Amino acid sequence: MSKSRCKTILGGLAVLLGLQAAAADLTLKADIAIVGAGASGTAAALEAAQRGAKVILLEKQAGPGGTGNFAEGLFAAESSLQQRQGIVVTRDAAFRMIMEYSHWLANPLLVRAFVDKSPETIEWLKAQGVTFEYIGPGGPGGVLTWHVIDGHSRKMLSILREKYAALGGQLLLETPGRELITKDGKVVGVLAENGKGDHLRVEARAVIIATGGYANNKEMLKKYARFPEVIPVGNIGKDGDGIKMAWSAGAAEEGMGVMQAYRPGLAGFAPTSQLIAAAVQPFLWVDPQGRRFTDESTVILWPYSGNRVEKIGGTMFSIYDEATRKLLAEDKGIPVPMGEHILANTRLTKLDADFAKELATGRGNVFKADTVQDLARQLGMKKEVLQATLEENNRNADSRQDPAFAKNPNFLRAVRTGPFYATRLHPRSLGTLGGVRIDERTQALNGRGEVIPGLYVTGNDAGGMYGDSYDLLLGGGTLGFAVNSGRIAAENAVVYAAVAPRP
Repeated sequence: MSKSRCKTILGGLAVLLGLQAAAADLTLKADIAIVGAGASGTAAALEAAQRGAKVILLEKQAGPGGTGNFAEGLFAAESSLQQRQGIVVTRDAAFRMIMEYSHWLANPLLVRAFVDKSPETIEWLKAQGVTFEYIGPGGPGGVLTWHVIDGHSRKMLSILREKYAALGGQLLLETPGRELITKDGKVVGVLAENGKGDHLRVEARAVIIATGGYANNKEMLKKYARFPEVIPVGNIGKDGDGIKMAWSAGAAEEGMGVMQAYRPGLAGFAPTSQLIAAAVQPFLWVDPQGRRFTDESTVILWPYSGNRVEKIGGTMFSIYDEATRKLLAEDKGIPVPMGEHILANTRLTKLDADFAKELATGRGNVFKADTVQDLARQLGMKKEVLQATLEENNRNADSRQDPAFAKNPNFLRAVRTGPFYATRLHPRSLGTLGGVRIDERTQALNGRGEVIPGLYVTGNDAGGMYGDSYDLLLGGGTLGFAVNSGRIAAENAVVYAAVAPRP
């Protein structure tokens, strides 16, 4: 009888007798071990497998993809798709824009490697069977770098995983990496644990970290984030696992505290929420005292609006009147889209029902009043302050000028026709954007800038792509960096591991 058959029988007897099978200690061997099966890890896994490496891909969730499942498109400059449509965005121009946005706090060699890799990555994705719908901007009127994927990133990752599996690649779900294995100053594997409690020792020639940041780690947010109570969107189990493993192996910190600031919103409300879509239109936003605090059209490049809400303490109110409600729900629809989730000029036909449902909960997220005085009372504001703000706003709308913030006059709307509506909003984030210092080959570096042999860090675990804020000037940057850094890591890890090319 085979050993595996004996093990199965013994396991069955243990269940019948009410015994719990003891956790096993298992050793696996690979050329490349990858921790995290999101966009970075999946791209790295397929790239390495295509180059002949034996790859083991670890994922702590029950399903793969992570936050990589929720993106719509990725950045590229000088892609064949752009060239075919006559879109001119040179790699030099993209590089300069990223560096100037970061005030040269970003790592220029890393940024250069990412930008230069981006057009070839589009061709690589096309070769796998990924198709694209169109090329758009990061925000209305922006630079055309956002290559929107047919079926979005979820479909893209599914295609890449199928290709990876066809090459014999292993994907172990519910198997988080716990600790890196080091020997003589080199990283030579990773310790992991699966859902059954088995302890895995994955011995590898190189390890790629791709765990997606620390957006769900309250302690790390409290220590590093500008606004620790920021609401994470689309992030589950992002506890900084990979970052902490790399630090324990001697890697230096970089980029901690940089957030992918998102449009303001509320916990529990998805990007498809029509209630939020109405509230973040660039009409009239006020602070808890009832005063305007920003050019509301910063929501078009939403990291800016996220920064402003953080700066005033994390609470704002969006106020509109019955005329604007009719505009959004019954007439022209929203002027500013919610990415691909709710397109421009979409009528918010569910707004009234969603607003009434939330109002009935009494949670203090939405408010409705027949008079400005009553609205001020509900919001805890001095009625004379809110009244003065609305009067100033209405003068601006009538004159088509905004002396305070020079807002685009197309977004100046009066608030004078009751009933009046208000929505409380807070900062949200699509993730954290830093952690480990790396070089342009995605190799982890120690505090002296020296390479830690055998360790590569990608995507949201890596520092160096940003200054202090997420860059939405060039659309698709986060997914673009994830996929490109994953491929760059795999290429270099395969060379480091001296893997023979696949015939």
